[in-house]
Amino acid sequence: MSKIIDMRTDYSRALPSEWKDMSRIFVALGDEHRQRMLLLFEPGEHLNVGQIAEVSTLGRSTVSHHLKILREAGVLASEKIGKEVWFWINREALETTLGNVLDYLKENS
Repeated sequence: MSKIIDMRTDYSRALPSEWKDMSRIFVALGDEHRQRMLLLFEPGEHLNVGQIAEVSTLGRSTVSHHLKILREAGVLASEKIGKEVWFWINREALETTLGNVLDYLKENS
C-alpha cells in the first residue's frame, strides 16, 4: 500500500544550502537576453561591455546590468583592466551546477 504525502505539510520550505548557488545561476539564465549574451562567448574568449553592446539590440547600460547579474550569479567571471571590465564564462561554476543537477537526476531515477 502506498503512502499518501500531504505536500502542504511535508514540502520543504527552504532550498538545501548546496542548491542556493545553483538557484542563482538558473535565475540568471532565465532571461533570453542573458542567454544570448552567454552564447556570444567563444571558448576561452574575454569580452567587454562595448563588444557585447555592439552586437546586441540593447543599450550599453542595459547590457551592463545583465552582465552584472550574470557575474553576481557566478555564470561569468570578470577582471577590470584599465578602464575596461572583461568578462568570460565561469566554466567551473556552470560545470558544478549542471553536474549537481545530473547527479540528482541519476540518484532519483
